[in-house]
Amino acid sequence: MLSKNLNINSAILKAVEGQNYKKATPIQEKAIPIVLSGRDLLGCAQTGTGKTAAFAIPILHLLSKESADREAYHPIRTLVLAPTRELAIQIGESFKTYGQYLEVQISVVYGGVPINRNIKALKREPSILVATPGRLLDLIAEGMIDLGSIEFLVLDEADRMLDLGMIQDVKAILASLPEVRQNMLFSATMPNEISKLANSFLKNPARVEVKGKPSRKTGIKQQVYYVDEPDKTDLLLHLLQDQSFNSVLVFVRTKKKADQVLKMIQAANISASTIHGDKNQTERLEALSLFKNKEIRVLGATDIAARGIDIENLSHVVNMDIPAVPENYIHRIGRTGRAGMSGTAISFCNNQEMPRLKAIEKLQGKEMACVENHPYLLFNIAIQQSREKYREKSKSKGNQKRKNEKANHKPRNFGKSRAKNQQTKKPGGRGKNTGNR
Repeated sequence: MLSKNLNINSAILKAVEGQNYKKATPIQEKAIPIVLSGRDLLGCAQTGTGKTAAFAIPILHLLSKESADREAYHPIRTLVLAPTRELAIQIGESFKTYGQYLEVQISVVYGGVPINRNIKALKREPSILVATPGRLLDLIAEGMIDLGSIEFLVLDEADRMLDLGMIQDVKAILASLPEVRQNMLFSATMPNEISKLANSFLKNPARVEVKGKPSRKTGIKQQVYYVDEPDKTDLLLHLLQDQSFNSVLVFVRTKKKADQVLKMIQAANISASTIHGDKNQTERLEALSLFKNKEIRVLGATDIAARGIDIENLSHVVNMDIPAVPENYIHRIGRTGRAGMSGTAISFCNNQEMPRLKAIEKLQGKEMACVENHPYLLFNIAIQQSREKYREKSKSKGNQKRKNEKANHKPRNFGKSRAKNQQTKKPGGRGKNTGNR
């Protein structure tokens, strides 16, 4: 997977090979040499492109080079900030996987659990700390953490931090870090606020951008089902009768709707659970574990789970609601079709959501395949499509008629007509040349 020219620690290579990775992704090929060189990095890449390995592998290598010279006390040398608990946990697991043959301690701290659990994790003296911004600030305020030895800082999914209102927390954390360190910022999009943040702490960064979108991977089959809002749950239950829907992640807009849909699914004797903001961390982790281990078939989620969930062999993603932000659609469907596997992304769309669907198709540069052979097809879709075809046909005929008229039209000689009219005017009239005004 990794180029031999990089001279990565053999223990890390052994761990990577154990994951059966065949080829480095574009973000990994571009970012790993930059991080190894010591430069700051600004990475723009969608979720599912392998960017966790792009910073975890080189950081582990750089830490392993100096670990033998360290004292008995192990300060925190690497800080990774992530917007959600799920993403923080996933990043921590990746560091542990790639560093399993190294003597490197990794801890993860996040909200939603008693702070004593985080304090216990810090007592293990981790060299690498993965944290959500809010809980990290709590620990700093309690005097339970020392960030004075940070050498590597990573901000992952920075645009998601912006969406969740975490930027001020991030700025407060940056103010508590040592001036001399290597910085990395990764973001799927680069709104102005994120660009300003990057400029404030990145020093002459190398920029890496991966233009390919996960939604364009050949492994993801995208479909849209036009359906009235009240029929969406019935349509979902209809699809779940197909046993090929063996591992289904269902996205909904609100926590309330997630719980309502869950009750309907369970009433149909289909094993399911949900994760959203009202669930505590223990409940969310338990639901994720059941879903990953194929003990439940369906997992309902709000967008809190759009980034940071890595599930092997996820057969389907179902968007019961079309997201208002087109990029969120990309993150949602990126949960399937990962690591070269195939998957299907299905979107339910009502009349009001059609502009959102068009925005997503514009972002991707292609239309989604419409599935019409289902029992809950939106009634006026056929009429609408027929009208659109009629309008296009009429417009085409009208354009051709105007072209024909223009081609057959003989220009009039307005000069001769005017002279003739003037000659036939009667004396005493109000003609232009009579002088009787």
